[in-house]
Amino acid sequence: MTAVGGTIGPVAVVRLRGPLKRLAGDRTEHPVEGATVGELLRELERTQPALAGWVLDEHGRIRRHINVFVNGDYAREQTAVGADDRIDVLPAISGG
Repeated sequence: MTAVGGTIGPVAVVRLRGPLKRLAGDRTEHPVEGATVGELLRELERTQPALAGWVLDEHGRIRRHINVFVNGDYAREQTAVGADDRIDVLPAISGG
């Protein structure tokens, strides 16, 4: 895909659950541009400011209480993503 003045990266669908979904306008699915999980999540926080700080820490790393999966496989910031990938962002579940 191209845009005026340049190339647009792949657009993947980021799916949010629970409180993250509520912070993102109560929408589950968000098409987001980026080549890695880290880029996607930074762009998601930029476009959904209420999420800022909930998914990524101040160093741009995924917070300990957040799990990210690409097509069902555990992922980290550097995991590559493509246009057809499904990225699930889930808060960790704890209990006792």
